[in-house]
Amino acid sequence: MNTPQSWDARAKEYSLYGFTDMPSVHQRGTVVLTHGEGPYVVDTDGKRYLDANSGLWNMVAGFDHKGLIEAAKAQYDRFPGYHAFFGRMSDQTVMLSEKLVQVSPFASGKVFYTNSGSEANDTMVKMLWFLHAAEGKPERRKILTRWNAYHGVTAVSASMTGKPYNSVFGLPLPGFIHLTCPHYWRFGEEGETEEQFVQRLARELEDTIQREGADTIAGFFAEPVQGAGGVIPPAQGYFQAMLPILRKYDIPVISDEVITGFGRTGNTWGCETYDFTPDAIISSKNLTAGLFPMGAVILGPNLAARVGAAVEAIEEFPHGFTASGHPVGCAIALKAIDVVMNEGLADNVRRLAPRFEEGLKRLAEKPNIGEYRGVGFMWALEAVKDKATKTPFNGTLSVSERIANTCTDIGLICRPLGQSVVLCPPFILTEAQMDEMFEKLDQALDKVFAEVA
Repeated sequence: MNTPQSWDARAKEYSLYGFTDMPSVHQRGTVVLTHGEGPYVVDTDGKRYLDANSGLWNMVAGFDHKGLIEAAKAQYDRFPGYHAFFGRMSDQTVMLSEKLVQVSPFASGKVFYTNSGSEANDTMVKMLWFLHAAEGKPERRKILTRWNAYHGVTAVSASMTGKPYNSVFGLPLPGFIHLTCPHYWRFGEEGETEEQFVQRLARELEDTIQREGADTIAGFFAEPVQGAGGVIPPAQGYFQAMLPILRKYDIPVISDEVITGFGRTGNTWGCETYDFTPDAIISSKNLTAGLFPMGAVILGPNLAARVGAAVEAIEEFPHGFTASGHPVGCAIALKAIDVVMNEGLADNVRRLAPRFEEGLKRLAEKPNIGEYRGVGFMWALEAVKDKATKTPFNGTLSVSERIANTCTDIGLICRPLGQSVVLCPPFILTEAQMDEMFEKLDQALDKVFAEVA
């Protein structure tokens, strides 16, 4: 076997890429990274990039936080691996469950561990199906989400995801219903106020429940801010309009906080930022600051009691993963929560969020930026061909991909999502690094718009 010599060639020869624009890879090659320094990552040629994507939303403490690394090392030395089956689990698992309930919006609750946010959403759906069947309502299996939502990549969580690309897998599965995306700028009708838009979405929800039958709906899942949909905060008053309807029909409300949890919006939870209390929370990504694959389902008191009763009736909950509640992951998560909440990282998000918004507001003055939007440390700029009509660029131009690639060329990593460019940097970002981020993005925008506009 003739092994390719360059890092790029080796990557292309042996790796199957996920969520990767292959024309870009064929044209530009693969960026192979070796290490990180604070919010920067370094490739095999020694080039440094300011990673304004936090890895994949999750490296909130940067790429070399000593405390997190030491927590991992210490736990590997003490107890490097175990499960959470058969009435056995590590002390770290017990402590993390306590901590997650303590910092949740719930007075009490239960925690179930997975390896990812996708698995956590998948698990939550199974819990709801299990619960409703145990309560004599096995027909309650339909899941309500929103168009443009992202909830994961398992067959179930991809069915929850309101993205057309999942059609290549023959998804969504039957019974997954996608409501209107709560993006007023894009989906508000001509002459419709934001309040009227929200009222229309609330009517759509109730009409859907009545059409499908409330006794067929297992739950409603929503990200407080749609992340992988392009950083889309809800229209003002959205959750306050939706939750009373869901409560009226006894439909559990699940807040998918995989991206928004632990500080990304400026609060511990996105549901706090948008002032609603769900029945359960899905957590991942920031939970371990990206240092370990882990997800968690946090059940509030009502669902915890009901699921507990259902489990007792058949003597077990037949679900779980080998690495559920892994002691190393739990030790890292305990440290990560402390780092975010007590070492000033969440404070830094709150302190610099206005500066973040102001910088994007300036960039949004460009004639080919239709909207800037976001909250905390998660923001997006949406490119348009015509600002007045909100007309997008022709998709064949791959404008957001061009912008992201140009940013990469000059040492900035950001993420293209649809027609938008997304910025979600680590929480440790300084004023100077934020200025660097904006300067490089400004340069990239001018270059690309000069080519396509």
